[in-house]
Formats: sequence, C-alpha cells, structure tokens
Amino acid sequence: MGAGTRPARHRPARWRIRLPHDHAHGENPRIAPRATRGPRAMTEQVKGPASYFPAIEKKYGRPVTEWKELIRSSPLTRHMELVAWLKSEHGLGHGHANALVAHTLAEGEA
Repeated sequence: MGAGTRPARHRPARWRIRLPHDHAHGENPRIAPRATRGPRAMTEQVKGPASYFPAIEKKYGRPVTEWKELIRSSPLTRHMELVAWLKSEHGLGHGHANALVAHTLAEGEA
C-alpha cells in the first residue's frame, strides 16, 4: 500500500440494494421519477430564471411583468448594472434581481 492510499471499505451484503437486471443502470423501480412526485406532478417543471418568479411575486408584492417593465424602462443596459440597481433602489435580493434581468434581457434578444 502506497503513501496516501486507503484500503477500500467493505460494505456488508445487507447494505447493498439488489435491483432486477432491467434496473441495474441507475433507475430504481421503488422510487417514482421526480416528475411524478410533489405539487408539480402533472405539470411541466419550470426551470431557469422563471423558476424564481412565484417567489419574487410573493415576496415583493408586484407581478413579474411590472418588474420587467421597470427593467426595460431603465436607462441602464448592462446586466450587472441592472442587478445592482434593482438591489439598491428596489430592495431585491441578488438572486431575484439576477433572475429578472437575465429573463428580461433574453426576451429582448429573441
């Protein structure tokens, strides 16, 4: 055994999960896929900056469309300038400001 190497740890057989051959490549049949669990079970999972929108509306009491109009009407154009402005002038957290700016600017590019 060389310096800095550790022997492999032995796991007792009772710790191993035995799966049928069909599921040996990562899918556990005992656990439902993520999309079929929780409150969004039957709807499409929202990803990216838009996933912050419900929390933004709840925390700050303004609809996302209003925040986007504020961003578009600002004389600032650079991403981090807009994020800093939303944080200092409107009290948004960094993640929420970043999500709003990223989504708004991406719409403008499309």
